[in-house]
Amino acid sequence: MMLHKKYIPQINAIFAAVLLLAVGCLCTVAYSEVPTFNYQKVPKTTQDLIAIQDALVENLERVRKATVSISLGEGFGSGVIVSADGLVLTAAHVTAAVGKELTVILNDGTRLQAISMGLVSNTDAAMMRITESGDYPYVEINKNNDYRLSHWVMALGHSGGFDEERGPVVRLGRILKDSETTLHTDCKVIGGDSGGPLFDLNGELIGIHSRVSKSMEQNMHVPMREYIKNWKSMKEDEFLGDGPFAKRPVKGTGFLGVSTTEIDDGLLIKKVGKNSAAEKAGLKTGDLICKVNDRKITLKAELKDELKQMAADQTITITILRNKQLEKFKVKLGSK
Repeated sequence: MMLHKKYIPQINAIFAAVLLLAVGCLCTVAYSEVPTFNYQKVPKTTQDLIAIQDALVENLERVRKATVSISLGEGFGSGVIVSADGLVLTAAHVTAAVGKELTVILNDGTRLQAISMGLVSNTDAAMMRITESGDYPYVEINKNNDYRLSHWVMALGHSGGFDEERGPVVRLGRILKDSETTLHTDCKVIGGDSGGPLFDLNGELIGIHSRVSKSMEQNMHVPMREYIKNWKSMKEDEFLGDGPFAKRPVKGTGFLGVSTTEIDDGLLIKKVGKNSAAEKAGLKTGDLICKVNDRKITLKAELKDELKQMAADQTITITILRNKQLEKFKVKLGSK
């Protein structure tokens, strides 16, 4: 059937009207799906409160699984896993150094060996990795910086230290201030939360807890853009900056605490200092030092050269011969 040409303009007009109506409907649907609670000064309706609750609940279990406790020996911090192979983001004042051996505790109580990587001492950003192989729960990083002032956020952390029965604590709050290297929120974080994650309500990581305010309601976090900017350097174990959150290691300040004598096969330990790094690590009089950090040692000068490259609180590996058996010891050096 042929359509007379005089009707074509009318048909086109009708088609255009239908198309505009359809687009309008689509726009209305898309707009209704945007969470409006982020842009309200206060929630206005019960539905707004329910929407906030639903967004938190939808993402909470997943982000809690990736929030870990970090055992520091004399205290605890927190961190968050950001890759399946165990890369962890935390705060520089938690790790305090590069190449430091630490323990990560998963929510089920599993303890895993880890080592600190690079850090930025003037902004409090730090990275570490779990050294035991595994497929770990992890979160996604918000790389778009699309959060704004007053947006709702959730802070997680192992407040006061690890508690398996309780798990990581979640606190809801809002962004109060956003500067280049610091986010401020009113999430109530306390000791033990340091290094823990701050999420938007899509469950994406936007910051790491840094400083706890005296009021507990204006706390500071390191934004993800600071990590992204320094990602390559931190993965390469660089110590960046000269700020207050971590002290740059000073070579030559490491102290072992042994007296030795040279023999054919190495250095024989004659005396171990009381409360020294060597004693704490388990070295004994009569042990024969064969290697330090995989370097064969036969002279006192060689041991001295190795220690000159090390700072206080850094860890060295010493291989000794004891009862005709080779043994390796990790020794955290003291200070002179």
